[in-house]
Amino acid sequence: MSLFEVRSAIATDLSHLMGMDHSCTSDYVWQLELRREQGQVTANFREVRLPRSIKVEYPRNPLSLADARTRCDIMLVASEPDELVGYICASEQRAFLLAWVTDLVVAPGWRRKGAASTLLSAIQAWALERGMRRVILETQSKNQAMIRLAQKFGYEFCGYNDQYYPTQDVALFFGRALK
Repeated sequence: MSLFEVRSAIATDLSHLMGMDHSCTSDYVWQLELRREQGQVTANFREVRLPRSIKVEYPRNPLSLADARTRCDIMLVASEPDELVGYICASEQRAFLLAWVTDLVVAPGWRRKGAASTLLSAIQAWALERGMRRVILETQSKNQAMIRLAQKFGYEFCGYNDQYYPTQDVALFFGRALK
């Protein structure tokens, strides 16, 4: 049983959500190695431990959250009795029967307490109810916590896009079929 209530975001939530620290720290990065040979390109990723923890800035401007809310099909928030602790945004890609999770943020004081798992479970349930067959998560190659969450939920690496974010960071994509 979750400690968190999950509900649809409302306009008055946005100022609090924008004020959250969206950054995270990481000890690892998925390092991309591209090899080009005659008529062939090989892309390899390997998880590399960094010499020290780094602060990973969020790839989008949190102040543009109101715009994100209008671009996504669903934005859910997780709350603990008197406090919003995180949010998740997803879009429905009906032609492909998939839900695409673009944002998953939990306030630093609430991380590793189940809020992200609760939000991801809620999005999976939403996607299933809407007839979606698959969920895709996107994350920066340096966001170790999100990569571990994806793996914990049975998501598998399914692609990448170099310089995907406005910050020019590599995006990793993890997908999972819904039952």
